Amino acid sequence: MKRYTSLGKLIKDYRLYSEISQSDLASFLDVDIRTVIRWEKNESLLNNEKEESLAEITFIPRQVIRNLNSTSPIPTFYDFDLRKYSLSKLFSELPDAQWIRSRMEMKTDRLKIIHSKKNFSPIIRFTKLQRNPLKTIDINLMWEASKLLPELNMILFDHFGNYSGHCIYFPLSTETYIKIRNKEIKENQLESKHLIKYTSVQNPVFYCHSITADCNENFFYIIGAVLKFFRDLPINNYLYALLTSRYDSHKMSTQLGVHTVWEDFEIKKKHNLVDAPRLVEGSFHNFFMSE
Repeated sequence: MKRYTSLGKLIKDYRLYSEISQSDLASFLDVDIRTVIRWEKNESLLNNEKEESLAEITFIPRQVIRNLNSTSPIPTFYDFDLRKYSLSKLFSELPDAQWIRSRMEMKTDRLKIIHSKKNFSPIIRFTKLQRNPLKTIDINLMWEASKLLPELNMILFDHFGNYSGHCIYFPLSTETYIKIRNKEIKENQLESKHLIKYTSVQNPVFYCHSITADCNENFFYIIGAVLKFFRDLPINNYLYALLTSRYDSHKMSTQLGVHTVWEDFEIKKKHNLVDAPRLVEGSFHNFFMSE
């Protein structure tokens, strides 16, 4: 994460990251280019309407913009690739999995089961932001998965009602997952017909499309709900699987006791990803049995 002490620097870095000009951003925000120049020089602040528009257009968490859009800005760490912020470098890393486990009974009413296709708009934006060509952006597939497995398809909002994170899981048959494992099909080739009702099979696979939040506090609630589901799951012979190119997800997966099946360094190089897409699998039995 990079430490920001001004909104101007954040806007500049966003333009560099997204490869857009001051003129482009001005057009997106319906302002004069001189206004963008003043923002980047920290000569003026955004009004509430433009602050909201900037968050919508850039997909930067509203809290980050709010922290910096002030005469006395709150220094904030932010990572454009992860879409994640922190107020301190000390707390920018994911909390230890065992720490989360000990507190996973804590809940928030900001975490909701996905109940509408409209909920997928920020989820698709996040998926595209990862630039991993293996990931699906099929809304119909996600919607069907949400209806079959509502307990693991959730969206989180901040205290102002803005999107803050989500988790999306596909319930798959062992046969379908093995094809992904063996690279006979890719995740982005999955269709609704590949989904199953997990209670109707002996060996379901819970395939994680994505699990993320804009800060560790929000991630805590999402991963806590996921772990609680698996702790209370009456099925023993399940398989958990995750394909991601996020390095923080790799670290968490190791703590949870799942292992790497394969990594694709060619895709990492071709698409300039931060980390190689990695397929991990396993169960959380040993994690829950450990002290």
